[in-house]
Amino acid sequence: MRDDAALVLFSGGQDSATCLAWALDRYGHVETLGFDYGQRHAVELECRAAFRATIPAINDDWTRRLGPDHTLRLAALGEVSETALTREAEIAMGAEGLPNTFVPGRNLLFLTFAATLAYRRGLRRIVAGMCETDYSGYPDCRDDTIKALQVALNLGMERRFVLETPLMWLSKGQTWRLAESLGGQDLVAAVVEHTHTCYLGDRTHRHPWGYGCGTCPACELRARGWHHYASERL
Repeated sequence: MRDDAALVLFSGGQDSATCLAWALDRYGHVETLGFDYGQRHAVELECRAAFRATIPAINDDWTRRLGPDHTLRLAALGEVSETALTREAEIAMGAEGLPNTFVPGRNLLFLTFAATLAYRRGLRRIVAGMCETDYSGYPDCRDDTIKALQVALNLGMERRFVLETPLMWLSKGQTWRLAESLGGQDLVAAVVEHTHTCYLGDRTHRHPWGYGCGTCPACELRARGWHHYASERL
C-alpha cells in the first residue's frame, strides 16, 4: 500500500476540487472518485472531467501526479432516501433541526466504498471535503464521525487507511483562500467556472462565485464564503 498515494472523493463541487488540489500538492499519485446516487444536482458529475482538464494549465507537476478517475453508482442510496437531494421537494428545515437535504448515511457509505476501492488500488490515504465550520449541520460531516469511521474501516479491512479532511476547520472564505494558495488565480478561476455546488443543479445563472440558483443553502454558503474571500483581497 503506497503511503504517497491518495484517493480523493471528488464530487465536482468546490470543496472536493480544493481537496483534489491539496492532495496533488502533497502526494506522488492521486486518483479521484465520484458517486452517482440519483442526486438532483447530478450535473456536478459532468463538471468533474472539465475541472480535471484544467489541471495541466495550473501545474505541470500536478498533471504527472493525477491518476485515473472512478465513478461508482449507488442507486440504492437514492432509492431509500426521502430527501430534497434525491426527490423533487422544496428545501426546508426538518423537525430535528436538520435541513431535508441531509441524506442519512451518505458520507459513511461514500467513505466505506472509497476504502474498498483504495484497498484494491493500493492507496493508503483517502481525502474528503467534510467540514463542520461552515456547513449545514450534517452529523456525518463532523470530525468525530470521520475519526470513528477511520477506526472501523481499519479494523474491518485490516489496513491503516488515513482519512484526511483538510477543510474540516476552515470557513468557506478560508477554503477559497486555500485554493489560491495552492494554485493561484488559475485554480480559483477553475473552481468558479468548472465546479458545481447548487442543490438544484442550476447551471444557467452565473455569479462571481460560479453557477447556481443563488438561493439554496449550498449556494448561500458558497456565495458568503466568496464575499469574505473577495473582501479580504481588496
